[in-house]
Amino acid sequence: MDPWASFHLGPWSGLRRERLKDERFFLERHFPAEDRDLLFLGATELLSIEEDGTSPFEVWRGFLGDVAGWSYGILAFDLKNGLNDVSSRHSAPEGVPGLFWAVPRLVLERKGQDAFVHLPDGGPAALLEEARSLLGETSPPGRQSSLEWTLCTSREAYLARARDLLAHIQRGDIYEVNYCVERRAKAIGWDPFLGWERLRSLAQAPHGAFLRIADHFVLCASPESFLRFDGDQVSAEPMKGTRPRHQEHELDARLAYELRTDEKERSENVMTVDVMRNDLSRVARPGSVRVDELFAVRTHPGVHQLVSKVSATMGAGFGPVDVVQAAWPMASMTGAPKLRAMQLIDKAEDGRRGLFSGSIGWFAPDGTGDLNVVIRTLLHDAVTGTCSLSTGSALTALCDPEKEWEECQLKARSVIDALEA
Repeated sequence: MDPWASFHLGPWSGLRRERLKDERFFLERHFPAEDRDLLFLGATELLSIEEDGTSPFEVWRGFLGDVAGWSYGILAFDLKNGLNDVSSRHSAPEGVPGLFWAVPRLVLERKGQDAFVHLPDGGPAALLEEARSLLGETSPPGRQSSLEWTLCTSREAYLARARDLLAHIQRGDIYEVNYCVERRAKAIGWDPFLGWERLRSLAQAPHGAFLRIADHFVLCASPESFLRFDGDQVSAEPMKGTRPRHQEHELDARLAYELRTDEKERSENVMTVDVMRNDLSRVARPGSVRVDELFAVRTHPGVHQLVSKVSATMGAGFGPVDVVQAAWPMASMTGAPKLRAMQLIDKAEDGRRGLFSGSIGWFAPDGTGDLNVVIRTLLHDAVTGTCSLSTGSALTALCDPEKEWEECQLKARSVIDALEA
């Protein structure tokens, strides 16, 4: 029996995000392609584990086993250290935990033009009224000062390390590796709510998210899905390959065509697909892993992306946590073979990735669930007044490190330009 109840609140009249400013825990997920939004509010139960905690996936599995309803949370990239023969030479970032998962006190949902609220055990009248108070027109986004960004890895250092990684590829140690760089900004008094209004409206990211965990905010304009669940069915959409958009229609179409047909981009994408197929095969019903789509171009306001789709049926005795654990961390953010790529990533990069390259997700009582890939994401610490933005690209034998550096800058600009528009 579903311990949660749902109520139709009437037509969707907007979300008053200003009412969230005193809320310590919330998650807003945005699905423009589905004409749907979800808001998870509060944390009546929560699990918080540091990145280097013992057996985080087993603890998470136990937590979810006691949850009979909606839940939401995050998984940081370096949870990989407890699953593989890898470690990190860098200290874990402070603030956001490695694994945070919570049971909300209510879930507000937009489906097209209709508003719904999901409440535990039917919910007291006060929660129903709280949900209604969240609906309504909000003020237009105002202005705030631009952020001054500083790269944590110089162009020269990036190119030197990229050449080192390419030497490993030439020797056959790896075939592909995702190499990322970070930039930071001081943002005293910066308003993450205003930042999200801008990023959400301009980026139109298909897997965007706005998250708060105490004093830490996550503004995520992700175009990539990690895993989606529907009963015993699971799908993944690994993404590799990027081109900028162009205002002229013919040039924009040409860029999309180049992306679809580029040998280097296709080789990146297919290697990522193969790693995901292998990961899912460990927890899937034999013979059920399939590639449903290969080399599809998905177009977003700032970029074209090359995306494929892999799906499977979960095997007997396996659940969503087993699938996440088998595929963690996602192939598109590591490389092939995954283990050696992760070892080389830690040697090349200047810090831990933290939540970047991790996932933000949720599960529902009906057996559905969704986890994204945390990319194109700004992390904001409201206490120290700092912002962080990381971007990366895949290195293969066919790549030009100079162009990969430019791809990192393009991805960063897609977020910065939206925030400052």
